[in-house]
Amino acid sequence: MDDNLKQESSAVTPPAAKAVAAKPVGKTPSVVVESVPEPQVNKARRRIVWAGVAGFLTMCFLMFVRFFLPRSITEPPSTFKIGFPGDYALGVDTKWQQLYRIWVDKTSDRLFVVYARCTHLGCTPDWKASENKFKCPCHGSGYDSEAINFEGPAPRPMDRAHVELDAEGQIVVNIATLYKWEKGVPAPGEFDKPGAFIPL
Repeated sequence: MDDNLKQESSAVTPPAAKAVAAKPVGKTPSVVVESVPEPQVNKARRRIVWAGVAGFLTMCFLMFVRFFLPRSITEPPSTFKIGFPGDYALGVDTKWQQLYRIWVDKTSDRLFVVYARCTHLGCTPDWKASENKFKCPCHGSGYDSEAINFEGPAPRPMDRAHVELDAEGQIVVNIATLYKWEKGVPAPGEFDKPGAFIPL
């Protein structure tokens, strides 16, 4: 009879219960975790992100430094020499437009320097040699060969820079001093003042 009970109890006990009962109590199993190498894609992404952050911070620093530097370092001087009056033919010479924003204008009796700035909104007009006039590309203002306005929204002629001859006879231009012909002022405004032209 005892043998029958043992057989029935062993039949009722599941195999998992036997395994648990066989394990010693109080000991935790040791788990071995293998280190998985980091994919190369993640390393590349991390490098790109850090390079972007470093570039952004560098640009911010350069803008900060540039903000506090004086702008006069990169600007051209306001007084400069442009050669002798004999170097220029009659008419408009545009060779100093890019460097100093001026045109040298020579007539039969005088030489003067036009400051290349439209009196409407400050754009730089173009010299149209075939039409013998200055034309502003922004709003269509037109000026004759002596920079006197005759069409478009420009309210007055373009300004003329101060000119004089030095001891060697070279033309010295000072664009910090400009002569104007204001709207409503009788002709020729300030254009006949000493320094507005060099008599020939």
